[in-house]
Amino acid sequence: MSKSRTSVFFFLFLFSLSSVQSTPPSSDTIALQAVKAAIKPSSIPSYSCLGTWNFTTDPCSVPRVTHFTCGLSCSSGNRVTELTLDPAGYTGTLSPLISKLTQLVTLDLQNNNFYGPIPSSLSSLPNLKNLVLRLNSFSGSVPPSLTSLKSLLSLDISHNLISGLPNSMNELTSLRRLDLSYNKLTGSLPKLPPNLLELAAKANSLSGSLLKSSFYGLNQLEVVELSENSLFGTIETWFFQLPSLQQIDMANNSFTLVKIPKVVDLNSDLVAVDLGFNKIEGYLPVNFAIFPRLSSLSLRYNKFRGPIPLQYSKKATLKRLYLDGNFLNGSPPVGFFGRETSVTGSLGDNCLQKCPISSQLCLKSQKSTSICQQAYGGKPKS
Repeated sequence: MSKSRTSVFFFLFLFSLSSVQSTPPSSDTIALQAVKAAIKPSSIPSYSCLGTWNFTTDPCSVPRVTHFTCGLSCSSGNRVTELTLDPAGYTGTLSPLISKLTQLVTLDLQNNNFYGPIPSSLSSLPNLKNLVLRLNSFSGSVPPSLTSLKSLLSLDISHNLISGLPNSMNELTSLRRLDLSYNKLTGSLPKLPPNLLELAAKANSLSGSLLKSSFYGLNQLEVVELSENSLFGTIETWFFQLPSLQQIDMANNSFTLVKIPKVVDLNSDLVAVDLGFNKIEGYLPVNFAIFPRLSSLSLRYNKFRGPIPLQYSKKATLKRLYLDGNFLNGSPPVGFFGRETSVTGSLGDNCLQKCPISSQLCLKSQKSTSICQQAYGGKPKS
């Protein structure tokens, strides 16, 4: 080979090498570099997912033996579709440039130490279906722009410091599961997404009455978890008439009255109700017994008075019954104490008479005579 031809080949080799080296990083690479840069290096253990991200290769190249060993999933087109970080204690903010991961379907950062606001730029992720930010320290309000995520199926921002929700939450028309528990939310719930299956907003500072407008049209709602808030007033009949309800937990609030429908759909799937630790007064609602599949009922530590309805003891589906901590009087129905009974729970700490101490239901002792007399303004009626 001539010297001139060798020089030409060498030149072409250098040109091709420089072309490879000068190839600009992909938008996904830029996004991932920004995500890592926004996290304090001291909080990135060498053994963690982020510890293997050194960007000497493309994040979606294979095999990923030493680089990007975990935390990512990619499509056949070498686009990042899932970002799921390990719970390594990463501390930092979430970079707005995460919006460049336009093919992202799942973003899961749970159980770390992310802080600051949730970036409004997440609204630029049109394919996002699962957003999991639970167990971090995100603060501020949920950006209104996030309600444009029309593909979002599940949103979990529980265990953070979130203080506000957009009034346009109902625009998340695909959302099926929403967990807002253990945050700093106040006031009333906004109008909720129409196709919601599960709502959890436990342990916030929600207040006011339960608004029908918040739940309007939620015909698929199965689970409502609103315990440990400051809700008050009346739980109206419309709430129990939501057609798909299965589980209700609104314990540890300040409700004072509950109204059960006089007529219940025989196809109702309601199986569990917990209204314990409120301030509900009056007689025990007999109509709880007409829900065809009710299995668990807790009305403990309220201000109920009067006798236990006979219908409760005749309900074959009822397996767990907690009525302790009220001012119930008279004798409990004998049906609770027969050999055939399978009901567990408690009838203790009331003003009941003849509650057999041999029964597990009566293990907790009744209130003293003086307390019961004071509650009834005289001797409790038998």
